[in-house]
Amino acid sequence: MASTRLTKRSVDAATALDKAVILYDTELKGFGVRIAPSGAKTWQVEYRPYPGGRNVPKRRMAIGSTASLTPDEARRKAKEILSSAANGRDPARERGAKRREMKMAALIDVYASDGCYVQRGLRQGQEMKPKTKAFTLARLRNHVIPLLGTKRVTEVSAGDIERLVRDITAGKTAKDEKLGKRRRIIVRGGEGAARKVARDLSAVFSFAIRQKIATDNPCDTAAIRKTDNHRERYLSIEEVKRLGQVLEALQSQGVNQKALNITRLWALTGCRRNEIAALKWSEVDFETGCLRLEDTKTGKSDRPLASAALTLLASVPRQEDTGYVFPATTGKGHYQGTKRIWPKVIELAKLPGVTPHTLRHTLGSAAVSSGETLAMTGSILGHSNHRSTSIYAHIQRDPAIKAADRAVGPIAAALSGKSAAEVVKLHQR
Repeated sequence: MASTRLTKRSVDAATALDKAVILYDTELKGFGVRIAPSGAKTWQVEYRPYPGGRNVPKRRMAIGSTASLTPDEARRKAKEILSSAANGRDPARERGAKRREMKMAALIDVYASDGCYVQRGLRQGQEMKPKTKAFTLARLRNHVIPLLGTKRVTEVSAGDIERLVRDITAGKTAKDEKLGKRRRIIVRGGEGAARKVARDLSAVFSFAIRQKIATDNPCDTAAIRKTDNHRERYLSIEEVKRLGQVLEALQSQGVNQKALNITRLWALTGCRRNEIAALKWSEVDFETGCLRLEDTKTGKSDRPLASAALTLLASVPRQEDTGYVFPATTGKGHYQGTKRIWPKVIELAKLPGVTPHTLRHTLGSAAVSSGETLAMTGSILGHSNHRSTSIYAHIQRDPAIKAADRAVGPIAAALSGKSAAEVVKLHQR
């Protein structure tokens, strides 16, 4: 690939081929950016250890990701490395030796700056979404560092991982501390937290192996559970009726209409919690009867909407100074008051343990029970493994939207306190 002076624009414009390529800088010899087939870009520098000249093979040393360093910052670091090599040192070898002595707390810092990328799936090689990255690092820093932070990376064994999981499950790292006015940190332990931390730590060790900081992943051989419990809870039609009655009662009491409509849309669309709470008008396509969500757990996603959901959305008043369907009462964000109202809803409806995600399971169950195929159900719910069915959402009243109507019909009727209409078989003449 032709050389150029590397700037953010030139790096962003570069595209990955079927193999890794390197774009070199014309201003600083040896400095460049490596572009992986996945599209991930990493600053690097090449040098020959001195003395030795051309008889010594070149070394390549990664400097950092383009997401964490600007071209000028990376160029400054490259100059320092080249200067060190010119003075008879071998920066790559020195860093390797230092990393072999690295402790877990330092490894997590390196992972935070260079390793928070999706490791598998459709988004492999892409940077973690901000909220995912924040939660991941919080778990690592609040659980792993207190228990394993002072231990050398190469010394962590499968037994250490097993003890870590047991300690987190027992609540050894749990805390509730006030940090100042209106600020506090709450860290919860338990089995669920332990499983999440185990998955996060396994990703950290996979990163460490690729960076040649570690030689194996102790999480792979540890006798621990890294998968969550399979949730099969969904509401029966009678339970949906109770939920609808409670929503109507709360509405008559003057409870915030945004919270009630968000709850109804959870049930009528099967969308995830924030896909509705943070919904924008630009994502609602009334003409084709679908949601065109810009940023979901699996990226962009088109979801067919049933008539009941479209009618509800059409009744929501628009606020001129915001693009959100449910804007915050104060500030520029979206409404987040469902966290306060939801516990009251499930208490009055006598649905202990039910979460907004249960409503997603409910719609999926209703779709399959009504005879829809798994592919069609995946289209309604926006499952990434049924991505091909999302093309149905581009045509008004297409099969996917009709499927959503059939699945949502009983739920919509129960939510409004009505009985679902029976299908009567007509006799042929």
